[in-house]
Amino acid sequence: MSGLPAGIEKHPCFNHDIHHKYGRIHLPVAKKCNINCNYCDRKYHCVNQCRPGVTAKLMTPSESISFVRENDTSQNNLTIVGIAGPGEPLYNDETFITFELMKEKYPKLIRCVSTNGMLLPQRLDELLNCGVSTITLTLNTLRLDTAMKIYSGSSKREIEELLEKQKEGLDAAIDAGMILKINTVLIPGINDTEMEEISCFSKEHKVEIMNIMPLIPQGKFSNLPAPSHGEIIKARVLAGQHIPQFHDCRRCRADAVGRL
Repeated sequence: MSGLPAGIEKHPCFNHDIHHKYGRIHLPVAKKCNINCNYCDRKYHCVNQCRPGVTAKLMTPSESISFVRENDTSQNNLTIVGIAGPGEPLYNDETFITFELMKEKYPKLIRCVSTNGMLLPQRLDELLNCGVSTITLTLNTLRLDTAMKIYSGSSKREIEELLEKQKEGLDAAIDAGMILKINTVLIPGINDTEMEEISCFSKEHKVEIMNIMPLIPQGKFSNLPAPSHGEIIKARVLAGQHIPQFHDCRRCRADAVGRL
């Protein structure tokens, strides 16, 4: 992929061309979550599932140092240290403590965080102070009626606030010089007609790349079908008219290590 900013030329989750060459390590230090996604099913002692929201164990910030040290091998060729759960990273102070430790102990590793965006405006300065330079923002819809179907246990006003904070945080992060990727879970019958709309929004707001992920039927959406391969391809083609698409996502665990 040509024309990428220098900050992600070695980021395997942003750059198709190097995902087989460089590795990432996810540190599962973020237990708590602040919203309820109907497709989520977090597990903290899971060793046999390969999907977001699961980890073999939760780690403390100090334990994460040992985890990186043990896996910082030539085979893994780590260039990225990220925090992607199993809960919402920005809702856990352990995230920021861990990033500060990584900044001190492993300054050459690019620091990356995944977030639902609710707290992004509030905690952006802390991320910048920790040296985080790349963000993956989960943005499943721009529409209130759709969001009400995806997120449960929240009032209409709370869902409105989530959508507002996602947009506010995205713009603030871009203005601060951070590089953003949008993750969108394609949910048949819920948001499957909105992929192009989200891609246009992402382009207008200077997002670098978009990753359309197929729904894993689980949680409160366990009765929904997963999108077919053809449906995913069609969505990526439509969205790809407006913003580059990432095709190599492995829907990583919160403790994933190595090359994609």
